[in-house]
Amino acid sequence: MEIIQNDLDGVVLIKPNLFKDDRGYFFESYNSIDFNEKLNAKIDFIQDNESMSNFGTLRGFHLQLPPHSQSKLVRVTSGKVQDVVIDLRPYSEYFGNYKSYILSDENKHQLFIPKGFAHAFLVLSKSAIFNYKVDYQYTPNYDTGLIWNDADINVDWEIDKSVINLSAKDLLLPNFKNYKKKNFQL
Repeated sequence: MEIIQNDLDGVVLIKPNLFKDDRGYFFESYNSIDFNEKLNAKIDFIQDNESMSNFGTLRGFHLQLPPHSQSKLVRVTSGKVQDVVIDLRPYSEYFGNYKSYILSDENKHQLFIPKGFAHAFLVLSKSAIFNYKVDYQYTPNYDTGLIWNDADINVDWEIDKSVINLSAKDLLLPNFKNYKKKNFQL
């Protein structure tokens, strides 16, 4: 696999080695030894999750606060999504910055999202199946996030905002200013 670092320290795009022939393709989607060696880390994923969503569905921005933070390894097995991460590590030089990626069943890219980042994805195809590994169980009392259309973060979404479909829970997430006030003494 090829690891591509980016301008948000810790987030990496992963391009798997794809082997194609006239029968189809094969690739190793996850190998804990290779993964941890290439990231110089010790991540122990404990759970795999999958969701299916229709066009325009936006799930996020979600994260869990310490001491129950989660790292994630995400990929799309059917369809296409815009995947967005926001650095919410309070002492990071990138605090409040976001980065957007296109993940699809065609490009087979994966994204590693370390602890301290809010995460969302928006379905760009008719539907999408989204898979992710986490290294800590869901802990409702530490679950939080940011509103999808925060004016300070100002994410450049790939589709018209009028067709975006959100859950009732995601519509109630705080904006960036209120998130900072509640969670940090900056």
